[in-house]
Amino acid sequence: MQEREGVSTIRRTLDALYDGAAALAALFMVALLVMVMTSILGRQLHFNLSGVDAYAGYMMASAGFLALAHTLKKGEHIRVTLLVNALRGGWRRGIEIWALFAATLLALLFAGYSCRLAWVSYALHDISTGSDATPLWIPQLTMALGTVVLAIAFIDELVLELRGRRVVRQPDEATRNE
Repeated sequence: MQEREGVSTIRRTLDALYDGAAALAALFMVALLVMVMTSILGRQLHFNLSGVDAYAGYMMASAGFLALAHTLKKGEHIRVTLLVNALRGGWRRGIEIWALFAATLLALLFAGYSCRLAWVSYALHDISTGSDATPLWIPQLTMALGTVVLAIAFIDELVLELRGRRVVRQPDEATRNE
């Protein structure tokens, strides 16, 4: 029973991490909307806020990276299932494990390099070349955070698959096609 409680605590924590990153991504989407609307209003009312376009780009990148893990866990990432669907039993499970292992390695590399990029930008006091002159480590932090959470999600998926507890969610998209 003690182990089961520990597992459910870990599961709740991981799910909260993915949902939290998705909520943060949603906030960045709202901020992106505000930036775009400000830019449009500025053009219509003949005023210019320098850097609005750059900040819109930062918001878009932040939203995209922070939503990666949640998207994976909801089964919405693009999967090429032609081969996987043709396999059964041990072959299918072997391909799933291999794919998840490769994806986990790639996600860990991506997370490591993203964190390193943010750190180097911070250490070198790197700023954007646009008129906003934003220290680049600030928007790069969301990329680093998003890729770290994605790596955790892939490790989670791999462990679930190895333990035989992974549920592959199928997106509803196919049922809505005409």
